[in-house]
Amino acid sequence: MKSRSRSAGNAFNLRELTFLSMMGTLIFALKMAFVAFPNINLNAVMMILLASFFGWKALLSVAVYIFLEGFTFGFGMWWFCYWYLWPCLIALSVLYRNHRSALGWAVLTGAFGLSFGALCSIPYLFFGGWKVAVGFWVSGIPYDIAHCVGNFVSTLALYKPLYAVMDKLKSAAAD
Repeated sequence: MKSRSRSAGNAFNLRELTFLSMMGTLIFALKMAFVAFPNINLNAVMMILLASFFGWKALLSVAVYIFLEGFTFGFGMWWFCYWYLWPCLIALSVLYRNHRSALGWAVLTGAFGLSFGALCSIPYLFFGGWKVAVGFWVSGIPYDIAHCVGNFVSTLALYKPLYAVMDKLKSAAAD
């Protein structure tokens, strides 16, 4: 008879639940460590790794991260955008989870960073119309470019070493 503490399919075991919650907290801590550098952070590379190893369960880390962001910076319109933006990255990462090229992941995270402002402008269509949405997006393009470059460089440099670390940690979390 199989123990209920073991992961069955999509169910979390206690170790996974704890590990993924801690990873959401770590992603937030890493963002805070880079707060002096606008849109330069390790969020994207960490999230693609979590999705590669844990699949859809990585959404738990994303939820923890988003809540910590809201509690720290407030619950503005941007916070609601995070609830569809980061899960989109998880979805893309789950679809391509067997892909191992650091360059491929760097391109994906760079494109994600570049499109971040455009995707964040979507709610403004409903609350302010086209002019407000386009104005919001255009005013943030320099930050989107920094986001793109930061994501690309950090993923290209850190994907393989972090993948090796995550491979070891996944074993410990799944036991």
